[in-house]
Amino acid sequence: MAHKTDIQIAREASKLKIQEIGAVLGIPPDDLLPYGHDKAKVSQSFIDGVQDRANGKLILVTAINPTPAGEGKTTTTVGLGDGLNRIGKNACICIREASLGPNFGMKGGAAGGGYAQIVPMEEMNLHFTGDFHAVTSAHSLLSALIDNHIYWGNELDIDVRRVVWRRVVDMNDRALRQINVSLGGVANGFPREGGFDITVASEVMAILCLSNDLNDLQKRLGDMIVAYRRDRTPVFARDLKADGAMTVLLKDAMQPNLVQTLENNPAFVHGGPFANIAHGCNSVIATKTALKLADYVVTEAGFGADLGAEKFMNIKCRKAGLAPSVVVCVATVRAMKMNGGVAKADLGTESVEAVEKGCSNLGRHIENLKSFGVPVVVAINHFVTDTDAEVQAIKDFVASMGAEAILSRHWELGSEGSEALATRVAEIADADTANFAPIYPDDMPLAEKIQTICKKIYRADEAVMNQKILNQLKDWEDQGYGNLPVCMAKTQYSFSTDPTQRGAPTGHTVPVREVRLSAGAGFVVAVCGEIMTMPGLPRRPSAETIILNGDGQIEGLF
Repeated sequence: MAHKTDIQIAREASKLKIQEIGAVLGIPPDDLLPYGHDKAKVSQSFIDGVQDRANGKLILVTAINPTPAGEGKTTTTVGLGDGLNRIGKNACICIREASLGPNFGMKGGAAGGGYAQIVPMEEMNLHFTGDFHAVTSAHSLLSALIDNHIYWGNELDIDVRRVVWRRVVDMNDRALRQINVSLGGVANGFPREGGFDITVASEVMAILCLSNDLNDLQKRLGDMIVAYRRDRTPVFARDLKADGAMTVLLKDAMQPNLVQTLENNPAFVHGGPFANIAHGCNSVIATKTALKLADYVVTEAGFGADLGAEKFMNIKCRKAGLAPSVVVCVATVRAMKMNGGVAKADLGTESVEAVEKGCSNLGRHIENLKSFGVPVVVAINHFVTDTDAEVQAIKDFVASMGAEAILSRHWELGSEGSEALATRVAEIADADTANFAPIYPDDMPLAEKIQTICKKIYRADEAVMNQKILNQLKDWEDQGYGNLPVCMAKTQYSFSTDPTQRGAPTGHTVPVREVRLSAGAGFVVAVCGEIMTMPGLPRRPSAETIILNGDGQIEGLF
């Protein structure tokens, strides 16, 4: 029997009006700003009004390093949320919004899959409620104000060679990585080198996701460093009087988006920083709001646990005062086999040996997650080609690591397939055994923080930083930024900076190419290896097969 595509399943969903979904969480219709019939923003006044309530339990879903075999992290997040509601718990899901770049590239969307999806799938993976456009616009406004200020006499004495604010667009477009701007003579300003990142790598996106409210947002926007003067002193966005207008552009984008799963359970989808170049978590405001409205909140962090979960713990939880009760690490038999050396074309053939060999990657993630003081459950996201012996091999391995692995069939069966996982996760969360702490203190020097992550999480021998980078970090410490956490920009495919090195490599080093200060977001970015903050499209982009069919429906999104 041919399986239905994700988009077919999503289209057949019987959705409730968004006011009914709001009612499940106790949000009155007047506090929802509807975008069509099936999505809405939640008003700031309602959010302000629930702050005195107790928090529910926070459950983090993360995964092994991604492979072309697929892990299904979002699918598991959605399936677990549905499963918790199925067993009578009051649960809400929090995930990130999808970026257009990967949608038209090779990764596809970010709404889950099979019978564990969030809908409306097409809108979520395209323009949704316009939040990404607002971020792009606010970022572009600042870019325009910088060059305009220089054009009209440069009162702030910006050193044109030291403008650090890059432009952004929400698309994978390698041609824009390095460009020249202001060409064409006197009327167009002073020529200089510039470049584009993808919108999700913008500091504005990180700020949107880490701010508690509009006042906090405006303060952080003003704190962003856009350039340096000839005497090396920083020029802030507030020096250009950009923070007020940027906040106006982001006013609606700051409000969390409420949607639903295929089983009509509530989900917040808000913010969308990538975890390989930014901090990879949905917004603090959405997570904190969900914790006031539900007894269990299931959220995910981007890519593997070495990136997304590390940043969730060390950046988001540290900054927002959150603490997860349990972490679910998603693995698949297929991905274990790929880590064990099996080619993608041969994944359908049983190989318990390859599964066992590939478990080293999963084992390291379990150890790392436990080092944050949080109990870990492994969710084996079931594929129809998995054999009982292969599944048992993962269960045995995880048991040897002092954790528990549970097979979950949510992709195929929806919440019925995730009951066992949901039951166990709720038990562990209720037991309150977590003793969460970040793995480095605020007052550790910045270079040491980078070394700590590289050694403890990636198991590298060391991070390699040249004197220029070490001097830069020292300068920032002298300017009062030494207590910030670090955000590693690194390939998601490996613990090392070599994307082809699967499994659990040791004996490698992490070359740090450059460091960037995100003073508004509140972290220092370390760019490692070959990672790009503006991705490119693959040889055969998904865009080639995305069409409107004869009925006016979208096809080709996944």
